[in-house]
Amino acid sequence: MRDIAAAVAALGPGPLTEAGVQAHVAPLFSRVRAAWRGRIYLANHSLGRPLDATDDDLREGMAAWYAELGGAWDAWFAEMTAFRTRLARLLGAARPDCVVPKTSAGQGLRAILNTFDTPPRVVATRGEFDSLDLILREYARRGRIALTLVGPRADGLFATGDIVAAIGARSDLVVVSQVMFNTGQRLTDLAPVVAAAHAAGGRVLLDVYHALGVFPVDVAALDVDFAVGGSYKYLRGGPGACYLYLHPRHLDGKLRTLDTGWFAKRDPFRYQRPDPPLLAEGGDAFLESTPAVMPLYQARAGQMLALALGVDRLRVQSLAQQQRLVALLEERGVPAVGGTEDRGAFVTVTHPQAEAWADALAAAGVVTDARGCHLRLCPDLLTTEVELTAAADAAARLRPSG
Repeated sequence: MRDIAAAVAALGPGPLTEAGVQAHVAPLFSRVRAAWRGRIYLANHSLGRPLDATDDDLREGMAAWYAELGGAWDAWFAEMTAFRTRLARLLGAARPDCVVPKTSAGQGLRAILNTFDTPPRVVATRGEFDSLDLILREYARRGRIALTLVGPRADGLFATGDIVAAIGARSDLVVVSQVMFNTGQRLTDLAPVVAAAHAAGGRVLLDVYHALGVFPVDVAALDVDFAVGGSYKYLRGGPGACYLYLHPRHLDGKLRTLDTGWFAKRDPFRYQRPDPPLLAEGGDAFLESTPAVMPLYQARAGQMLALALGVDRLRVQSLAQQQRLVALLEERGVPAVGGTEDRGAFVTVTHPQAEAWADALAAAGVVTDARGCHLRLCPDLLTTEVELTAAADAAARLRPSG
């Protein structure tokens, strides 16, 4: 914690610069930088690079287990509270218990779907990430929900007006991503969607996986009912450190889910069994069985770095890097999209051979990925101008074969 604070303090105020980052922040990533020397990592939208402190944090969680055995729960509960508090700050949530630790975003979606006693009418887009999409389709296949899927327009982008039209006069739940995982499109005008859902008697679940840590997110201002996401990408927290956000209006005890367990009980370690079960207050009622505690430690350093740097500053730097990469690619005859406010954190190159391009780039030492026809390239805090130029050169060499 001291190292992160000292590094950020040394940067001083104002926009992040490559020189400042390389001098003060890059040393916090010495292990991953050493392991990746000679290669360029532009898949930060997929798996974020971990800080050196992440290893220390995990060792702290394990040390409590070694030293205290069952008594480690005191330290683990404290870390859970810290995890929830940091995420509440990043999300703009009213209080920490609005944030419920989950091991996946899909787990959060299932918890909300399983609050309904009869099959709800659910509206979602065809741009939701596979895990959410699969859950929705499987629930629909089994008659657990009535599902309406909204597709993109001819340009491949989604329009809020189409989502509003699908909501209609009655919908129970609307599931939508703030940033689409495949194209990087940012839905900048969510207010009509939220208003339409609430007017129809429904609720909104927002997927912020590709938004949190990318640009300022304010779930309170958006007035969404629920949000799901995780630390895997821009928060550098790895797999398993996910969460479900619930608006305070849903923490009065009236909303209950079938996805529950003994940690959702009031005073779980007293092992009492009133019938009906007496659940904990607030968001604790949405905890489940014994939680995974190591992901809480695993996520600590990345969350702290994002909070210390400030998401506003990270966004300015990200947009500048994307704009530079787009310019470098287009100078070499490779059309690309990114670097504008209506996009998330990565640049896309649309090409029918995008997956083959990603494989060829990896063979050339430039790690990206592809989703369908969209090649995704994501600079991050550590990416240098030299790396952006080399990546653009490598992409240009693929163009004649396309």
